[in-house]
Amino acid sequence: METANWLGKFSLGMGDRFAQQGRAQLEACVMAQKSGLDVTPVWNKSHREHAIVGSRPADVRREADEAAAALGWRGAYFVDADHIRMETVDAFLEASDFFTIDVAESIGRPAQAEQLEAFCGEAGDCGGAFGLTAESVRRIAGKYLAAVEEAARIYRRIEAAKGRGSFVTEVSMDETDSPQTPDELLVILAALARAGVPVETIAPKFTGRFNKGVDYAGDVAQLEREFESDIAAIRLAVDRYGLPANLKLSVHSGSDKFSLYPAIRRVLAKTGAGVHVKTAGTTWLEELIGLAEAGGAGFEMAKQIYAEAFDHREELCAPYAAVIDIDPAKLPAPQAVAAWDSRRFVAALRHDPTCPDFNPDLRQLLHVGYKIAAKMGGRYLEQVRACEETVSRNVTMNLFERHIRPLWLG
Repeated sequence: METANWLGKFSLGMGDRFAQQGRAQLEACVMAQKSGLDVTPVWNKSHREHAIVGSRPADVRREADEAAAALGWRGAYFVDADHIRMETVDAFLEASDFFTIDVAESIGRPAQAEQLEAFCGEAGDCGGAFGLTAESVRRIAGKYLAAVEEAARIYRRIEAAKGRGSFVTEVSMDETDSPQTPDELLVILAALARAGVPVETIAPKFTGRFNKGVDYAGDVAQLEREFESDIAAIRLAVDRYGLPANLKLSVHSGSDKFSLYPAIRRVLAKTGAGVHVKTAGTTWLEELIGLAEAGGAGFEMAKQIYAEAFDHREELCAPYAAVIDIDPAKLPAPQAVAAWDSRRFVAALRHDPTCPDFNPDLRQLLHVGYKIAAKMGGRYLEQVRACEETVSRNVTMNLFERHIRPLWLG
């Protein structure tokens, strides 16, 4: 089940809501390369984001190709069909070469009795790793086997269209209520191997809160132990079940998790493992910061977006309820924000926990508020282009200084 290791040891999923920052994002990977670090860029965008913005997967492919050509990028890069399901995969087949197969909704669905018996008969107690017994393997398989079968069904659809070995396969189980423990991860990987899915990155749900656009909320020491145990489970699965040797963990909602990066870096140094870290809305927020820093019409637009997001906060937050924690009482009134100067707005929005003016509630609201900018259509895009210098500088430095450096360079 070997695959080509195009993805490399370290890779960064770079979301770009409006497909304007491809070059600025790639510039961060160029800076990493100049620092002696190879990070593979992966542009990711989901069906939901395309629907809200009115874009298509081909737009992401064009953005990635143009950025690579403009900067003379000679390394690998990918376009990720992010969080696809069977009902959405077809639209991504032509443009994408990385597929994040999301099967969270299938977790807990009853597995077919024949499939369950066949898997348990082969798996036994998985060698007793992580304290597993035949009984606990059966219990775990009962919870996850239907999700694995759905992943296999989607994988086969992609393989039939694109050909085996021509794309990267990720399986995502993070958008669910309960985290997967290392013993569960091993059973899941055994089932994926049996189903013939050559998974190269796996995105489990970790303990703690991975809220959008803000830092990790949870026990960092516990997460560090869990991360190392998950890597051990992956290595065992590769050795025992023949999964691709380059299989690695994928961290979703990985942007802005500043307190976690030193812990992840320690585990990577200790184990020699790779990792895929997926960011999304952090680039959109840097666009807003760039608009505000530019002053004038850009700043006025940033304040307008906040005012409309405030007025429509329930509608905007509902689809993201599981990954945001906003205290409405801590959101400043639009009238108050209208009186702020550019410095105050930037300080409230920029993710700097040491700054007394930083407001994580405002940041989370604007994180999910890109729908407001999408409704502005060309007017928003024209303003972003007019403020290109401040926007691109913020996008590049955010990815390099706040993400790539602490994750991999120290």
